[in-house]
Amino acid sequence: MSIPRKIDKQIANELRSLLSKLNIKKSKVTIDLENDTIEVVDDYSIDDILESAGALTPERAEEMQQELKKSREEWD
Repeated sequence: MSIPRKIDKQIANELRSLLSKLNIKKSKVTIDLENDTIEVVDDYSIDDILESAGALTPERAEEMQQELKKSREEWD
C-alpha cells in the first residue's frame, strides 16, 4: 500500500472543481493516469476491512465472530 501524500489547499480545491464537473461528489477517488480512468472509493471498502483484519489479535477476531453470529441469530 502506498503512503498518502499531502497536497496544498489550492490544488485540492482545483481537483474538487474538476471532479464536480464529472458529477463526482465522493471524498475519495483513485485516478489512474495510465488508463485515463477515475474510480470512486467507498469509505468502507472490503479492502479496508481486510487490511484491518491483519491488525486484530486472535482473541479480538474470535469476539468479532461471536458478535456477528449473535447479530445474525437476532435477525432470523
